[in-house]
Amino acid sequence: MIKWQNCVVLRWMVLMVLVTNITCWDGISSIKSFFEPITCRFGGECCTDAYIKLDRDGLQRSLETRVYGQHLSQTAILNHFSAQDRNVYTTKALSLSFNGGTGTGKNLVSRIIAESIYRKGMKSKFVHLIASTNEFPHPQKVNEYKEELKEKIEKSVSKCERSMFIFDEIDKMPAGLLDVIKPYLDFYEDLNGVNYRRSTFLFLSNTGSRAIQQRTITHWREGLPREQLRLVDMEKLIIRQSVNEKGKFKSGLWHSGLLLHQMVSAHIPFLPLERKHIRQCIIDCLIARKYFPNRDKVVDRDVREIASQLSYYPEKEQLFSITGCKRVSDKVDFVMADDLYDKYKEQFNI
Repeated sequence: MIKWQNCVVLRWMVLMVLVTNITCWDGISSIKSFFEPITCRFGGECCTDAYIKLDRDGLQRSLETRVYGQHLSQTAILNHFSAQDRNVYTTKALSLSFNGGTGTGKNLVSRIIAESIYRKGMKSKFVHLIASTNEFPHPQKVNEYKEELKEKIEKSVSKCERSMFIFDEIDKMPAGLLDVIKPYLDFYEDLNGVNYRRSTFLFLSNTGSRAIQQRTITHWREGLPREQLRLVDMEKLIIRQSVNEKGKFKSGLWHSGLLLHQMVSAHIPFLPLERKHIRQCIIDCLIARKYFPNRDKVVDRDVREIASQLSYYPEKEQLFSITGCKRVSDKVDFVMADDLYDKYKEQFNI
């Protein structure tokens, strides 16, 4: 067995050989490659299959068991990422637009995707969550933001071609800012020696949510199964509303070159959640917060009470949740605090 001390000496001997023969950048790259396995082994993260590899079965399982009422997004996302993983010679970066109302699962799905590809999930140094309201709060600074965003993307992808960028609330992003990333989504083989074709861009927004909601309500009122809603029809609605949406502050996709030049790979709708989907979110939250050990032990009375604390629409039917599953955790703690207090009083005859 080779002692650890001997391994260290051997590595330093090889290093000296490399340093002695350095005459160009290739020598520096050799040193980097030489020490990379050591860095990875001791808590680091490298741009290799050992750290970045799609777990297709895991992605499918998580989408089926953790996301409710989103058959269109589940199928589309699984297909797009499977295709990207299989095709080493992809012609452009994968860019997906997640559109839908509050609490319908856009952020959850983004996290599931990251967890299914990167060993460190959202904590990976190659995964970047960019919250528009936090990082780009002033519309008058759009040119400054463009330079910052450009630098962030180029710096990350130059280190790892399989970087992922998640843009949250792009409907609140200053108009024109997103156009700076258009070259990275185009069909270029490389830009300044960097290949962007294996990187991923996810755009999350509420844009198109009104059109999605209206189409879903109409579909339901016609007595048609939710599963018969078609992706192609929803995509057309999203694109039309995204391009033309106006207001006091034009959204990040208003007349954006990403849309006008069809740079986005797919526009994926997140449908409004019905009461039955909200119940599933409530049950998951009750178990996650350890109010109950498993689904079989969950008390239906508590689920009904928590669900009743949320608001629904349309006014007559009261079918779809206005905030989706977003406020479920708050309502779970609110209701269960009273429930636990009642049990406490019963136990001690208060």
